[in-house]
Amino acid sequence: MPEPRTWQLTACSAVLGLALAAGAVATAGPWDTGQRKAERARAAATSANGGAHHAPPPLAAAPPRPAPAPSAAGVLRALGAPVATRPGDLAAVLVPLLADPGLGPLRSASVVDTATGRQLYGEGATTPMTPASTVKIATTVAALSALGPDHRIPTTVVATADARTVTLTGGGDPTLDRARLTALADETVRALKSRGATSVRLAYDTSLYRGPVRHPIGRNDNIAPVSPLMLDAGRLDASAYGPAPRSDDPAQDTARAFRDLLTGAGITVRGEPAPGRAPKTAGPPAADPTPGPKATGPRPTASATSDPKATAPRAAVIARTHSAPLGDLVERTLTHSDNDLAEALARQTALAREQPAGFDGAGRAVRAELAALGLPVAGTHFADGSGLSRADRVSAALLTGLLTRAADPARPELRPVLTGLPVGGFSGTLENRFGTGPAATGAGLVRAKTGTLTGVNALAGTVVTADGRLLAFAFLAGRTTSPTTAQSALDRLSAALTP
Repeated sequence: MPEPRTWQLTACSAVLGLALAAGAVATAGPWDTGQRKAERARAAATSANGGAHHAPPPLAAAPPRPAPAPSAAGVLRALGAPVATRPGDLAAVLVPLLADPGLGPLRSASVVDTATGRQLYGEGATTPMTPASTVKIATTVAALSALGPDHRIPTTVVATADARTVTLTGGGDPTLDRARLTALADETVRALKSRGATSVRLAYDTSLYRGPVRHPIGRNDNIAPVSPLMLDAGRLDASAYGPAPRSDDPAQDTARAFRDLLTGAGITVRGEPAPGRAPKTAGPPAADPTPGPKATGPRPTASATSDPKATAPRAAVIARTHSAPLGDLVERTLTHSDNDLAEALARQTALAREQPAGFDGAGRAVRAELAALGLPVAGTHFADGSGLSRADRVSAALLTGLLTRAADPARPELRPVLTGLPVGGFSGTLENRFGTGPAATGAGLVRAKTGTLTGVNALAGTVVTADGRLLAFAFLAGRTTSPTTAQSALDRLSAALTP
């Protein structure tokens, strides 16, 4: 195939929001989350010659379309001589690094040029291995493919027709926090008082999910019981990510917190919150902010139907809150290796594919979604969405295939997978890596998802070469004896793809 044109490669680099080291950065794109803003701020503070305008647009301006960063071409040319990207050249560089004993006896590697889809290097690339948290790349691609980056996860409150019982209903959003729960309670109180209700019973509905609540690894600070209703991902401390003490029953704790908010606002809640299914509703409340066509025409009356119950009052959704867009949730999942979010996204994929929203159904849905994208799923197994399970099986070729799909200009809906990857030496789970030694050349140039279990270490992501190529790579290692030694070896491998 013909070599990709320079402007295409530069634009791709800019859209991906790459944070470049050595006093040079190219950032761009509409994926303007807090992480992206932080990258721009650091770039401006450490670079006097980046050349890009990093000020945010006026508040009234429309979101910008993806465009090449003005500095990108100059930055890439300034980074040094072109890296060897012919298969023979890469083999000469990578084979000795893959032989590092720190990677253990089981290893797999794949390097692909994302512009052409051509594999530049492979060693056991199609052999399924335990991927640890790099499986989150598969989970997030599947969720974005099934639902799109604008999908939001709801949490709702349903009131019975007589407004004597309200049900807090989980939609699968582990990012529900105290501020949003308070707003949900305030909306509920207003709706109840408008109906003349000041005393209610409170139920909570977790029926959206199926199967075991506990991850197969059991009680663990890395993941809460998997529930569609949870406050702050069941965390019992003030942390936002990483290991933390977890609630044994996140749904019940969330319902109790909601009860306290209702009580504080003047609503009497009779008895303890109890599990129960929300009653079927007549539709969205009148104040539902969700856009869409309004119903027109005459309302049904008793004389217009033979069923006298058709006009009887029914239960209704009286309050709701939504998560951030799925694209933002994907970025957070990958940057911080958020296990709770990963499991939630896998279940959202299951629901989209009409599979039971449990570990098994989510695994089948993710696999089916990836197969529909034309990816190599032979031998794969998704026992969970987070990678905490040792039963997961993914090949290096699948991981680079996923990253290549996410870089495809024809699939902008998958772009958050790339923008969410941690930046070497800068953010997320790579913040404290690529700092010294041979791997330091990858600082700012390597964006990758880490994977770590006892005896398993992996790294999969992208690098930008000096001549502007965007390469996808995946390195998997098994039976490693030291996570520190293995991680250093993986860092050297990915850094070797840059000059």
